[in-house]
Amino acid sequence: MLRFFKSNAPSASVPQIHPELCLAPDVSAVFPQRGQVNIPVVDARSEDIAGRDAIERGRHLARQGMWSELSRQMKAADDARESASDGMPVADLLAFGARADVVLAVEHALSDLKEVRDYDLLGGISELEDEMRDNADDAMIALVVALAHIDIAWAWRGTATEDKLPSLHQSRCAAHFDRAAAILPKCREAAPDSPLVAAADCALLAGQRKTRVRVADKYERLITLDPYNQRHMRAMGTHLLPRWFGSYEELEVQALRNAARTHDIWGAGGYTWAQFDAIVLDDEACARLDVEYFLQGLHDILSNRPDQEMVNMLAAYCAITIKRGIGRNEKADAVRAQIHEAANWLIRDHLTELHPLIWAHAANGFNNAARVNSTERFAARGHRDALRAIGNLFSEELRNGMDVTFTSTGLHLSSH
Repeated sequence: MLRFFKSNAPSASVPQIHPELCLAPDVSAVFPQRGQVNIPVVDARSEDIAGRDAIERGRHLARQGMWSELSRQMKAADDARESASDGMPVADLLAFGARADVVLAVEHALSDLKEVRDYDLLGGISELEDEMRDNADDAMIALVVALAHIDIAWAWRGTATEDKLPSLHQSRCAAHFDRAAAILPKCREAAPDSPLVAAADCALLAGQRKTRVRVADKYERLITLDPYNQRHMRAMGTHLLPRWFGSYEELEVQALRNAARTHDIWGAGGYTWAQFDAIVLDDEACARLDVEYFLQGLHDILSNRPDQEMVNMLAAYCAITIKRGIGRNEKADAVRAQIHEAANWLIRDHLTELHPLIWAHAANGFNNAARVNSTERFAARGHRDALRAIGNLFSEELRNGMDVTFTSTGLHLSSH
């Protein structure tokens, strides 16, 4: 059976679990084992408190018209390279909260085009434009407006393939991307060393598919400004796939260059981060991977970031995410199998507590755009996936009556 206990060593930096979430799901039918697995489980409601707080602060400040204070907080977080536990920049989260009402209103209006009104589509963004004009010298407020236009462009773009997108949607999408492109130069000029502005510049690439812009150069600048944030490297790798702006050859070259540029921080991890999402999305990219260097990168990443959020993320990636698409490409499957095997040492040697939300996101390929209607239900799915992975890993020990206990000092195996 599997059961869970509350950590006896609470830490201010580690979210704690609530007793009502300590009840183990009935997994005896999946793992008919004699031993027990004991592992502290982080409460999903207390995970990513900093991230949710930043979004709500941004939303509140915008609703109250406190744009100068919003700008001050965004700039302070951007200058400090402050990020939430999942690596999301706090300045970006504040900006997202500030534009959320406007973007959500457009998304809601587009969900029912039969009753759509121009005000529903343009009223909110017009008000943001007014705020930008009233604060003409403020790069952070201008950036919120530019990012809102990019979000609205994606709302018009939707999930339809390009050839099936209605002409109205194509033109409105292009118009919002163009407006963002017109605003961003002012932001770049006013805040040339801002990672948030550089990231917005990279986000704008999606609306400039036919330009000759050097995508790798834009990302190289962003990564140079904020080298400790792995999200930028992951985004670069995705955008260097042939389906976007690059090629398999360029992806490999830029992943190696990224490892060299960030070696003092990540070791070989710069290569791993650049390939991290790309090889999940593309079988050919996976088949071409230098898997030994990628695996060395996993070790180097943990040397730099040994916290449990990172351990859970890498373990969930190797146990669950990398298996997506298996069976489509024989060479890619061989690479996936080697990466999947890394879950063994990640869990046995480094895991001390379970973060269910991280495991839930792993099943979605760490797609941060995925909508989560119920955090509790989403976390429960991640909880089950993690249990299945741990149960499979320790199946022999459990069948032999061993208890598997994860503690802050490491893994302990004991007989009844």
